[in-house]
Amino acid sequence: MKTVLLVSNVSSGLLNFRRELIEELVKENKVVILAKNTGGVEECKAKGCEFHEFFMDTHGTNPIREFKLLSAYKKEIKNISPDVVLTYTIKPNVYAGMACASLGIPYIANITGLGTAVESSGMMQKITLPLYKYGLRKAKKVFFQNQANLDFMLSHKAIKSEYELIPGSGVNLERFPLLDYPEGDNVSFVFIARIMKEKGIDQYLEAAKYIKAKYPQTVFHVCGNCSDEGYAKLLKELNDNGTIIYHGKISDVVGMHKVSCCTIHPTYYPEGMSNVLLESCACGRPIITTDRPGCREIVDDGVNGFIVKQKDSHDLIEKIENFLSLSSEERKNMGIAGRKKVENEFDRNIVTQKYLEAIG
Repeated sequence: MKTVLLVSNVSSGLLNFRRELIEELVKENKVVILAKNTGGVEECKAKGCEFHEFFMDTHGTNPIREFKLLSAYKKEIKNISPDVVLTYTIKPNVYAGMACASLGIPYIANITGLGTAVESSGMMQKITLPLYKYGLRKAKKVFFQNQANLDFMLSHKAIKSEYELIPGSGVNLERFPLLDYPEGDNVSFVFIARIMKEKGIDQYLEAAKYIKAKYPQTVFHVCGNCSDEGYAKLLKELNDNGTIIYHGKISDVVGMHKVSCCTIHPTYYPEGMSNVLLESCACGRPIITTDRPGCREIVDDGVNGFIVKQKDSHDLIEKIENFLSLSSEERKNMGIAGRKKVENEFDRNIVTQKYLEAIG
């Protein structure tokens, strides 16, 4: 029996996007999770996992704290003594990777998006990119979720190990089933993401104000945690005047898709592969999203949704009007096309199998 260690920044992300992998691993291995407790820990333990809580400032850049983080990872991993380590998200990839390399423990990294500090040229890239190179230098394998991230890291000579492109985290086609398409004259749109500028919330709200005034039968839902006071005030104002319906963070994503006709995801955040879009397509909902890595792979323009320019409210409005001009049957067929696409290309079983093969 091998000991397999999964390292991520938060426990909830592992459960949401690696549940099926965990369920397969515990059948023949001891599975240990090292992450900050953000929920789902008891469910992981019930599945047979051992959980070690690990505190980390995911956005911190203080050199002293970062060195302490590396030391803490090395101590924890040495105590657990795993046979193989799977790392997810930036800091675990970097610092847990360094720790594994120094301890001679095989590790497999998953690039779930490069992050702004790595992707955008400037002083932070000069600091973070060499760290990433060092963290990945002895990886047994590096998984990438989109071609652009892979090309970037190859062009900067950041990958010396074996690597492979996988379809993001994939989507569980049973947990996100094909839903009946909403009937009636009202057309509902939904935004599901953290409320932050880079996720395109400004463009979505600007479009909602214009479209709602011109097409009163439309409904604009907003779902996501909001920690920014400015956005919180704006969302309350638009909710109170009927422009949007703000739900806060939701747990029943499928329930929201049951009432929505289309998911709008105007992000320009450095995505790995958008789970919001994968889940929407799985439920048979058309998508409107930006032409950027992690999004463009999921949408076939005019087939299962529409592509919009980044940070362009006018283009978003135009694409929403294009969607509204379609008949209900055409919208439904767009959703079915999206379901077929994820069935063929993004089934989570594909991702799970790739990991089992890499672990050996």
